[in-house]
Amino acid sequence: MPHSPAILGFDIGGTKCAVVLGRVVESAPPKILARQVFDTARFDGAQSILRCLCDLALEMLERQQIPISDVLAVGVSCGGPLNSKQGIVQSPPNLPGWDDIPVIAIIEKRLGIPAKLQNDANAGALVEWHWGAARGAQTAVFLTFGTGLGAGLIINGRLHAGQNDLAGELGHWRLAADGPVGFGKAGSFEGFCSGGGLRQLAEQRQASTTDIKALAEAARTGDVVAQEIFVTSGQKLGEGLALVVDLLNPEVIVLGSIFVRCEDLIRPAMEAALRREALGVAADHCRIVPAQLDEQIGDYAALAVAMNVA
Repeated sequence: MPHSPAILGFDIGGTKCAVVLGRVVESAPPKILARQVFDTARFDGAQSILRCLCDLALEMLERQQIPISDVLAVGVSCGGPLNSKQGIVQSPPNLPGWDDIPVIAIIEKRLGIPAKLQNDANAGALVEWHWGAARGAQTAVFLTFGTGLGAGLIINGRLHAGQNDLAGELGHWRLAADGPVGFGKAGSFEGFCSGGGLRQLAEQRQASTTDIKALAEAARTGDVVAQEIFVTSGQKLGEGLALVVDLLNPEVIVLGSIFVRCEDLIRPAMEAALRREALGVAADHCRIVPAQLDEQIGDYAALAVAMNVA
C-alpha cells in the first residue's frame, strides 16, 4: 500500500524555530515522523535562519529515506504581520530585522517544492478548529499567548484574516496607560499576556527569576511576587477577553502556550476580570479552554499550512 504524501512544516517564532516532517492522514491530524528545534537567537537574521531550516529539512528527509520529490509542500507558520498571498514576512515585533522578507521565494528556490505561508495565530486557530478544542464551533478565537500575543478568528465557520492578513492582531490593543511593552506599545495586551511581557513584569518587580517556567514554579511554592505577576497577567487577560467576547460573542476561546502550562496561576484572576467586564450572557455562553494540541500546536499548524488546511 503506497504511503500518503509527506509534508514539511517550518514553525518560525521569536524564541524558537522548528522543522517538522509528517505524513498526511485523512480526516485526522498529520502523523509527525521527525522534528528538530533550535533557538531563534542562535542565528543572526532571517537569511541564516531560513538557510538552517532548509538544511535541517533536507537532512531529516535523508535520514527518513524520503526523496524531496515525494514531499507535497512545505508549510511556514510565522508571527505577523505578513502577506500570506505574496509569501512575505513584514516586520513581526518578535522577529527583529525580518522586514519584508520573501520567505516563500527563498524556501522554494532552496528546496524546489511548493511552499505556503500563514500567520501562526490563524494557522493555530484552524488546527484547533479542525482537530482540537474548538472542533465543531461556528465562532471561535485562538490566542497564541507565547513569545507574543496574536489571535486567529473563526467566524461563521470560516477563517477571518482581514483584507491584508491583519485581523486578530489583538496584542496591539492598549489595555492600560502604562505597563510592559509588547508590539511596540506600553500597556498593550501583548505586554501583559506574553512571555516577553511576563519577563518585563518580573524585572520591574524584582522577582527571583525572569524565566517563565521557573517563575511559575516559584509561584506554586508560595513566592508572593511571582504569584502577583501571574495575577496581573490574568487580570489583563480577562479584560482583553471581555472585549473579544463583547465584540464577537464566540462559542469558545482557545488559549495556547503559556496559558496551557500556567492555567492554574492565571485562570482565577482571568475569570474574575472577565465576569466583571464582559456582558454576562455572552460570557456565560463562551468556553475559555487551553489548546488541546498543547505544546505541539506549532508543529501541527505548520504542517496544516502545507496541507492547505490553514
